[in-house]
Amino acid sequence: MGVEAELREEFDRWERRGSAILKVLPYPLLAVSLLFTLLQPLWAEQVHLPSVLGLSTVLTAWVLWFHTLHPESHGNRPLMGLYYAGLVALTACLVLLTPWFGFFAFIGYVHAFQHLRGRWRYVGVAVTSAVAAISYVGGAAGITADEWWKWPAVSTITAVLATAAFHADVMSDRRNHRQKRALVELHRANAELENALAENAGLHAQLLVQAREAGVLDERQRMAGEIHDTLAQGLAGILTQLQAAEQASDDPTTSRRHVANAVGLARESLAEARRTVHAVGPSALAEARLPDAIGDVARRWSEVNRVEAVLTTTGDARPMHTDVEVALLRTAQEALANVAKHARAGRVALTLSYMEDLVTLDVLDDGVGFAPDAERAGGSPDGGFGLAGMRQRVQRLAGRLDVESEPGGGTAITVTVPAIPAGSGT
Repeated sequence: MGVEAELREEFDRWERRGSAILKVLPYPLLAVSLLFTLLQPLWAEQVHLPSVLGLSTVLTAWVLWFHTLHPESHGNRPLMGLYYAGLVALTACLVLLTPWFGFFAFIGYVHAFQHLRGRWRYVGVAVTSAVAAISYVGGAAGITADEWWKWPAVSTITAVLATAAFHADVMSDRRNHRQKRALVELHRANAELENALAENAGLHAQLLVQAREAGVLDERQRMAGEIHDTLAQGLAGILTQLQAAEQASDDPTTSRRHVANAVGLARESLAEARRTVHAVGPSALAEARLPDAIGDVARRWSEVNRVEAVLTTTGDARPMHTDVEVALLRTAQEALANVAKHARAGRVALTLSYMEDLVTLDVLDDGVGFAPDAERAGGSPDGGFGLAGMRQRVQRLAGRLDVESEPGGGTAITVTVPAIPAGSGT
């Protein structure tokens, strides 16, 4: 408990410190740019100071009003889009007057991250790179008829490097927010369950027994989930492979590969259906431990869909209760199936984490994403049982499922279930 509180406090302290620095950063950068401009006559020709001072005053007021004095408007996307367009336009005018304002142009990257969303962030990075490149080539005077090509070349190189760094920052920020939320949730769960866990170490096993006795409706939901996870997914995969084989009829090698994939999926689905009828756990868990089973699922999914899927396991991997392992395995299968059907992703990262009282599975893709509000309103991107079925399966174990996504920003699914050891309950 003490360690969690210290980590959370340290995380909040660094976040507050970083926010405070970013809040005032435009003004030092503007001051440095203006100072070098005022000193420029000492070694070069003088610039048109009235224009520079006038535009600097307007730019300072623009940033002060939108960025500093009215933080409550930062969530208003159209207004922040207007602010960012004005910021870039004023910066470009100043850079054209004197290249020293290339120092201030850096703030365009920071404010693209803070005030823009989705793909507009990367548009902001590209535009800021083009403005900054004017400074790099020596200002407007450096763009001559003979050497005009330098500016687009430097703009392109700067945009590529900045986009790569910017994307890494976006991914890091998303991971930090998820880690912070996980710490908060873990701290809250531990605070609520501490007394109960001290009095009865078998509480999770009792909850599992009670969940099994919930009634006919719960059993129907469980069977619906099993059918969806075996027959429905298998048939959908077989149909996809057969359609691909039909479309590749002019290429015998590709067609045979898709047909072989369909045959393999049919055999796996048939085996899983038989095991479901006989109330036996998934064959993947019968032959391997959970991390190996999920890793094998990811590997076979990658081979069929030609999309990279990587599993990372953290913590002390140990045998869990059958229902816990089945829930996590089925979640991984369903999440990967949804990625294949909807995400158009280029990479999928799975993380299986073993903690003292909890086990979590994170599935993160870099695909097209969707609006979580639509999923909550019944417009799930999987068209039916998918996310709802995963959530029901996890809730029967007193766990939870969280979905984080935005259009153009990929999707992150996090499943958290109690770490019930193997052999607990019946």
